[in-house]
Amino acid sequence: MKKNIVIGTRGSKLALWQAEHIAGRISERFPAIEVTLKRIVTTGDKILDVPLAKIGGKGLFTKELENAMLSGEIDLAVHSLKDMPTELPEGLMLAAITTRADASDAFVSLRYKSLDELPQGAKVGTSSLRRRAQILKYRPDALTIDLRGNLDTRIKKLENQEMDAIILAAAGLKRLGLEQYITQILPNEICLPAVGQGALAIETRQDDPEVLSVLEFLNDSETIAAVTAERAYLREVQGGCQVPVGVYGKVSGGHLLLEATILKIDGTREVRAQIDGSCSEAEELGIKLAQQMLAAGGKEILDEVEY
Repeated sequence: MKKNIVIGTRGSKLALWQAEHIAGRISERFPAIEVTLKRIVTTGDKILDVPLAKIGGKGLFTKELENAMLSGEIDLAVHSLKDMPTELPEGLMLAAITTRADASDAFVSLRYKSLDELPQGAKVGTSSLRRRAQILKYRPDALTIDLRGNLDTRIKKLENQEMDAIILAAAGLKRLGLEQYITQILPNEICLPAVGQGALAIETRQDDPEVLSVLEFLNDSETIAAVTAERAYLREVQGGCQVPVGVYGKVSGGHLLLEATILKIDGTREVRAQIDGSCSEAEELGIKLAQQMLAAGGKEILDEVEY
């Protein structure tokens, strides 16, 4: 049994909470293992004045951590699964995916109780093309503004009245004890979440059987089925870049319902569909739904995306 495990983490409050949460669970299960954290700054943490979609999307928050894993500097990294590219570097793998928290997006406003209550032309902050497209579909009069930075920074911009509302992942707010800021949980009918939103992913080296065996207990089978379908869908649709795509898998009694949307960034066109089947077919269901939606006009919409 390994005596020491080093977890690499970004320095944000949420990243540290996630790393400490997993460290705590490992220590509780294996008290003989010493677990330490090592902070690593990623490209996504350094570049805060450019929209994510223009500088590469998901891999911005993982590349430096992955390099540290491959060099042996750290043993594993804890990520929000929604930040993980669908293709991982050679030699690395997702060793565990935890029980999913709330996958929803949250509407946060200090003056308005819901998306419906916003006045005409309200300023809504979000860093996500997916959120922007779905908000504009529901409220085409809204003015969406790019919003970068950690949760504290984003909430501060709201408090400074730079924006009327912001859209954030509910799970992140709840994990940091900031539930009081959630004004409305957006239903899937309005805003389908990002792939893997609400789940934590633990990435490590493929050739480290000791660490892999330690992490095995963290896996949640229902969450794995849902996010396997979601990630297969995203991989089939476009790979790893940020695009206006939402997808959510719901598992019940070994049955998987997968719903997805592809939208124009201005919300004026949408292809939306769902598919269901056995959890054992999760990968195939994700691929099949993606192919159906691309053929139904989704490919045309994605081909027109300009960042």
